[in-house]
Amino acid sequence: MSATMISDPMVISAPETQPAATSILVSQSEVEFAICDCCGLSEECTPAYIERIRERYHGKWVCGLCAEAVKDEIVRSERLVSTEEAMTKHMNFCKKFNTSGPPPNPTVHLISAMRQILRRSLDSPRVRSTPSSPTKTNREIRGSGLARSESCFSTLSGS
Repeated sequence: MSATMISDPMVISAPETQPAATSILVSQSEVEFAICDCCGLSEECTPAYIERIRERYHGKWVCGLCAEAVKDEIVRSERLVSTEEAMTKHMNFCKKFNTSGPPPNPTVHLISAMRQILRRSLDSPRVRSTPSSPTKTNREIRGSGLARSESCFSTLSGS
């Protein structure tokens, strides 16, 4: 799904009964292109959004993908890491990746990258939503599911 925003102001003329000099200028949301300081991706954003992101990431514009990577870097770290330190780590990774050039065999490269992502996700610590929530054993989790009493297909078919 994509959305198109118009950045040009639109002039709406007043009704014929009023003088033509009373035109109303309606400006739609201003949209600017922002280029990610990590990966170089450009996005269309409002100036207010750009400012909020720059405040959050110490004056640097960071796209949504890189913001998620920075958050992941903080979560995966074994010691307490600041946002700035995680962002520096990610920026170094992006710089190294961009200077390496295209891989000789893109299919093999994609498969190995997906394997690495899977291994990292399995190795990273799980974050619970509430630290005081009790943990359940595998037996409790398996037994707590809803049991199906009967099929709903006969009801749907009208029998």
